[in-house]
Amino acid sequence: MGSCFSGERKNRKIVYSEIASTSHNDAVFTRKSSRRKITRRGCPVDDATREMSLHRVPGRMFLNGSTDNATLFTRQGKKGVNQDAMIVWENFGSKEDATFCGVFDGHGPFGHMVAKKVRDSLPLKLSAQWELDATRGNGQTEARCRVSPPTLINKDSEISHCDLARQDGYNDMYVNLKESFLKAFKVMDKELKLHPHIDCFSSGTTSVALVKQGRDLIIGNVGDSRAVLGTRDKSNSLIAVQLTVDLKPNLPREAERIRLCKGRIFALQSEPQIFRVWLPNSDCPGLAMARAFGDFCLKDFGLIAVPDVSYYHLSEKDEFVVLATDGVWDVLSNEEVVATVASSPRSSAARNLVDSATRAWRCKYPAAKVDDCAVVCLFLNSSETATAIPKEQEFTEEMETKFS
Repeated sequence: MGSCFSGERKNRKIVYSEIASTSHNDAVFTRKSSRRKITRRGCPVDDATREMSLHRVPGRMFLNGSTDNATLFTRQGKKGVNQDAMIVWENFGSKEDATFCGVFDGHGPFGHMVAKKVRDSLPLKLSAQWELDATRGNGQTEARCRVSPPTLINKDSEISHCDLARQDGYNDMYVNLKESFLKAFKVMDKELKLHPHIDCFSSGTTSVALVKQGRDLIIGNVGDSRAVLGTRDKSNSLIAVQLTVDLKPNLPREAERIRLCKGRIFALQSEPQIFRVWLPNSDCPGLAMARAFGDFCLKDFGLIAVPDVSYYHLSEKDEFVVLATDGVWDVLSNEEVVATVASSPRSSAARNLVDSATRAWRCKYPAAKVDDCAVVCLFLNSSETATAIPKEQEFTEEMETKFS
């Protein structure tokens, strides 16, 4: 339910504050040594210019809104600034049949800045790397031997692994894009570490991102945001198929890496179901995931930003994919999410899902603060009944007074 542990005990607060204070001082020194011109709002001129140019990119959406193929919606919770971010980018990489989708759940003092930075920069890096890798042609046979077969998660459905893959091997798109995902995520994390205006020492973000081209679906996952597929089984019943693993610290493969790097994993008595990553000699920062962008205080102790990359070949029975931050998955099951989206008009599916999550938070955890929620719904088949909303609708508090 929480990414970073803020602590109820005084000593935990002090330790965490010391880490944040140290990183802040380092960041201030870096800022002072930087000669980049700063705008009135404190943003670098080139970053501000780049952001304005991204607003004008055709097919790129990151505010609440909808098209005929996708809908996205986010709502701030009760914990402070909304640290979730999201994006849908149609005609991704200048390819008419390619779409990029992603959700990002920030955490820590500057998590909202990290999530926004990754939202803006990661698709650009992935697109550039994909284009570069695709032009290398001659090395594809060698690359095919190096890349491991695609992995998929199947615990929430009746579909067998063979039926899920629906392929005899894996194609060149998977080979190219897996390499591109790995390289782009690595470069993104390095850029965050060196960023002179965002303190990522004890702040970071999750990322679950996909690229759909034709009937091919490639997913890269870091953290505990999740991707779920709504599809039909052999009896034509709508079912949920989880496409990503929630990369929690207590997963055996993640726990082994963290412990080998001297990181510690344990759950607090007050929240025994939530395992967190801690520094070797301090009860901080208490990160509830095993992989993340940023959080460089833990990068020497087992935390990584390497994505778990999976492949899926779509069929006519597959109807939509839902990407959402853990504010949704903490209170709704995969089946509930798929049922909510399937029963909603396309243009309002993401918003209806966030509405359901908000109600579920208040019902299941009345004493807890509602978490931020961000949802992207990507519809896989055309529908004559789908109504497009070409203009993005920016969220305002006035629109959501009924949830306050």
